[in-house]
Amino acid sequence: MIHYQSKQLMPTLRETPAEAEALSHRLLLRGGMIRQLASGVYTYMPLGRRVLRKLENIIREELDAAGAQEVTMPVMQPADLWRQSGRYDDYGPELMRVKDRNNREFALGPTHEEVVTALIHGDVDSYKQLPLTLYQIGTKFRDEKRPRFGLLRGREFVMMDAYSFSEDMEGLDVSYEAMFQAYRAIFSRAGLNYLAVEADGGAIGDAGGTHEFMALADIGEDTVVTCSCCEYGANLEKASGRTPGKSGDGANNAREINGIADSRQRLHTPDASTIPELCGLLGIEPQEIIKTLIYEADGKPIAVLVRGDHEVNETKLQQAVGAVMVELAGADVTVAATSSAKGFAGPIGLNIPVYADEAVMAMENALVGAREKDWHLGGVRPGVDFQPLSVGDFRNVKEGEACPTCSRGKLVFRRGIEVGHVFKLGIKYSVPLNASFQDRGGRQSHYVMGCYGIGVSRLMAALVEQHGSETGIVWPREVAPYNVHLVVIAIADAEQRQLAEKLAKALSSANLDVLVDERNERPGVKLKDADLFGIPDRLIVGRSAAQGIIEWKVNGESREILWEKAVEEITLSNDKRK
Repeated sequence: MIHYQSKQLMPTLRETPAEAEALSHRLLLRGGMIRQLASGVYTYMPLGRRVLRKLENIIREELDAAGAQEVTMPVMQPADLWRQSGRYDDYGPELMRVKDRNNREFALGPTHEEVVTALIHGDVDSYKQLPLTLYQIGTKFRDEKRPRFGLLRGREFVMMDAYSFSEDMEGLDVSYEAMFQAYRAIFSRAGLNYLAVEADGGAIGDAGGTHEFMALADIGEDTVVTCSCCEYGANLEKASGRTPGKSGDGANNAREINGIADSRQRLHTPDASTIPELCGLLGIEPQEIIKTLIYEADGKPIAVLVRGDHEVNETKLQQAVGAVMVELAGADVTVAATSSAKGFAGPIGLNIPVYADEAVMAMENALVGAREKDWHLGGVRPGVDFQPLSVGDFRNVKEGEACPTCSRGKLVFRRGIEVGHVFKLGIKYSVPLNASFQDRGGRQSHYVMGCYGIGVSRLMAALVEQHGSETGIVWPREVAPYNVHLVVIAIADAEQRQLAEKLAKALSSANLDVLVDERNERPGVKLKDADLFGIPDRLIVGRSAAQGIIEWKVNGESREILWEKAVEEITLSNDKRK
């Protein structure tokens, strides 16, 4: 089909809007693909909508091939459903809540676990109807505290969400794997450089299996942890390092601290309340110190112990404690909970629950706060001088640590944008929503569920981060808004105009979408607009039109070619992709 640029709504910008921090935000605004209505809320202009539709079509084709079926569910969801599942309070302030004229409360759906579970409960009552996977593509809402980076973190966005229903965990494994492979196909077809990594289930919840699909990009807000040798991969919230043994992992567990070893003694540490100050004063390393940090778990104080060179992983801690919210306590709570001056808290004699990281328990001769201003205790032995309530993996891994799954590799950190997430939910929603079916033995059993999401608008922005530069975009061919951009340098020139018409008709006859720039504009304006639109195959009709020669620019590389040959090659390359 032929589309004439003068008839299209494609308003480009020469200047970059001041609020646009991310490359994708800048380019999508400048290229006339999106326009902001409010913070985190965007209109998708015709050019941007074409890209979204291409992405949606890829998703539909791959999910349909995996056996999923498309539905459309309501955006407005009764709040009572969320209360019944237990997520109304758990989801927090990101859940947008509204009331109708009769004061009935609704949520604007950020996701649809409750709605789809209620739907299936009403229409699927036998194991003979399982397994079943449903999906939809539509608008979602989350009241982000700080919308930023354009489409990468908005309050209203386009998302694909899918839900599988199985008889048992074995059936869920099959559905999960089918969706996992469909995701691989989707992101590969879209031209995305991505990694699939282990992840945390968050507020949605999981039953032992959760993966994120991360688009690798410097602007990414997530840290992706991979191994230098094997296929291990996880986000930072989930990643684990190799658990140190006694006297291992570089911890200096046997050396003396100011002549003190294997016996608990008080050390005067005036004005040394931080790790660097203690190391400078005592001539020790951070890994010889135990940090005692006070957190509030659902408003109740707990102590968390990590080595001085480690940081607490609040997601792991939250799961271990079983709390809805875990946050670092303020100074007043810390002082009250430890009965000590700020910066001198220690684990010995505490009257609150103590959670110790595994690396702490591997130490043999540690320094801790004495719970008294300007004093610490040396020669402390975890498990002997204090006994925590729980021992586990409560820390962030560090780059360069040994891989937890192989003996050769080191952990490598990269930045990523989460574009997809797959969860094994188990019976997390079917039990509280009392959703069941008759199993093979004639008993009532709860559906075993999985859920799967792709941020479609976020995927669009992630592709720009990977395929863009400050001058423009080069879209991967399968998601480009048009197949070919035909730029006529001088539309008033009869030979250029006639050749352009022949080119456009020939390409359109090959079932290609052609955007023809026949505007009466300066060549520089046309070419800069073309850079912003990012259509990978650009044909430029200029001064060699009389000889039937055009310029063909592909992914930034240009060459002169006879127009018939260009049509032949472009048609062939598009046929191969179908």
